Amino acid sequence: MKNKEQSALDYLYDHYSGAIYGVVFRILKDEETAEEVLQDVFLKIWDKIDSYDSGKGKLFTWMLNIARNQAIDRTRSRESSQRKKTDDIDYLVNKIDSQENSHLSVDAIGLKEVLLKLPEDQRFIVNQLYLQGYTQSEVAEEFDIPLGTVKTRLRLAMNELRSILNIT
Repeated sequence: MKNKEQSALDYLYDHYSGAIYGVVFRILKDEETAEEVLQDVFLKIWDKIDSYDSGKGKLFTWMLNIARNQAIDRTRSRESSQRKKTDDIDYLVNKIDSQENSHLSVDAIGLKEVLLKLPEDQRFIVNQLYLQGYTQSEVAEEFDIPLGTVKTRLRLAMNELRSILNIT
């Protein structure tokens, strides 16, 4: 990727686009917008690959953070606000069906089962940040939890998940 070889980008897309799309769709809850953001994410990965530092974390985690941030940025955009105001009934029905199907995929990969192993306060934070699309600041504000507590619970949850999943 750092040598700007197309085959590296093709490999990343082929192997990770599904997982990244899942994160983006979970936040946006709209297939068309999620597909657009997915393309934006891979362009950003391509453009920003030089800023990736393997010493700070895994490539997949870095890519997921880009995806999550892009999706959250899109929800805050004017275009997204306009779309929400002009949705027709067919679109809303399809949106509800898609949401129900996305819950199935989360269950199918066993995520809910793994999250149930976390203490309730940590599970709540992970759910809000990674499944509901909130930022740490938004969770703190929305649920009246100090930002430091949100960060601590997330750090503890990530450590616990690493232990549960045997990830070093």
